[in-house]
Amino acid sequence: MNTELASNVNWVGYVDWPVRDFHGYQTKRGSSYNAYLVKGAGKTALIDTVKGPYAESLKRNVAALCPLTEVDYLVCNHAEPDHSGALPAMVAACPNATVVCNAKCKDALERHYATEGWRWQVVKEGETLDLGGRTLQFFDTVMCHWPESMVTYLQEEEILFSMDIFGQHYATSCRFDDEANMEEVMQEAKTYYANIVLPYARPVETAAKKLLGLKLRIVAPSHGVIWRAHFDRILSAYLDWRVSKPARKVIVLYSTMWQSTRRMAEAVAQGANETPAEVKLLDLSVVGDTEVITELMDCAAFAVGTPTLNQGLMPRVAACLTYARGLKPAGKTAFAFGSYGWASKGAEEAEGYLKAMGCTLLREPITCRFVPDEATLEACRAAGRALAGVAVQVP
Repeated sequence: MNTELASNVNWVGYVDWPVRDFHGYQTKRGSSYNAYLVKGAGKTALIDTVKGPYAESLKRNVAALCPLTEVDYLVCNHAEPDHSGALPAMVAACPNATVVCNAKCKDALERHYATEGWRWQVVKEGETLDLGGRTLQFFDTVMCHWPESMVTYLQEEEILFSMDIFGQHYATSCRFDDEANMEEVMQEAKTYYANIVLPYARPVETAAKKLLGLKLRIVAPSHGVIWRAHFDRILSAYLDWRVSKPARKVIVLYSTMWQSTRRMAEAVAQGANETPAEVKLLDLSVVGDTEVITELMDCAAFAVGTPTLNQGLMPRVAACLTYARGLKPAGKTAFAFGSYGWASKGAEEAEGYLKAMGCTLLREPITCRFVPDEATLEACRAAGRALAGVAVQVP
């Protein structure tokens, strides 16, 4: 495996092949926790660590390149435990090391771990650290995606250690973008953005504008592949994703009890399919929230269907819409539909979620009592055509 970013700059992280759940995010292709060892003429710095259970692997990777007693600095860009979990073990294993972070990160680390006896160097925006012929520079990236987030820039090699920005949950034996399957990389980058970065699009945009003023030869995130050949591609995608730039795509989401709402959903999709728009029908009993929000991020319009259960939505629909509401995909046109037995509360509640998400409502909810008749199905088809009419207007 090629781990060398430059002479004496190496990836020393951990590839987590089997992980499939990342606090609710479905990581279908696993993940990696990227840590980097930078050796100067006089000092050595480890930039970030790995998830706690994999501390021994990190220690082995570092020790293969230099004795642990010669690690002078442990740079922590972000206190979230997938990046800092092995930090206590590294502090214990590297007796001469000082932890380098910003003030907010120090506070967060002290709340996560027993830090008595740790040596600290608290850095500010733009401050530098001399390793001997190599200079690390630190930049705050507030709310990308925690308040204490920062990035580290290796000036002489023009390498940006970008933390969660430009990352992907992607397990691969390839460390670099030009060694990996770029279609898989970009799909996982999109999924990562939709499920983690999306609600912080403005802070990420602000940080990106600041960082793009630097000379960037390599961009090394904390998850997934390292960008050295296709950074222009991920940067262009970020510019589109930050505004949830719509494609000519319609999504129909639904959950069903006795197939009535399913039949309505299929009718909506049928109507939309009469247009040139791309149409996807997603049954929430088999499709997870991670995939749903990835599709919603760049669709122009969507519909959500739910039966009424106990005077409300189906639990699976409520969970999905709650997840989507928190991530705030922007600029969508939508409507709700569904079957009911005694009171049509399910579709009404779904519409409430759409309003909370800031969607433009195409129309009032379409509902039917028990089984949809042909008039109801035709109303669904007409709504599907109208929904797709919005999508096909996308430039």
